[in-house]
Amino acid sequence: MLKYIKGNLENIDGVAIYPMISLVIFFVFFVVLFWWVFTAKKEHIAEVSNIPLENNNQNEDNL
Repeated sequence: MLKYIKGNLENIDGVAIYPMISLVIFFVFFVVLFWWVFTAKKEHIAEVSNIPLENNNQNEDNL
């Protein structure tokens, strides 16, 4: 199975760029996520962490 995939990929010109692009996208995503986590306001984090509890109470009231 791997020989079939590897054989097809060897025939494509410039296929070596795709792993590098994937690594850059992966790295940029996690750097941005890391930056957002450390710069997020504590009030926003507290508000968002209480959303499941608030939605649960509203669902019980509607029954």
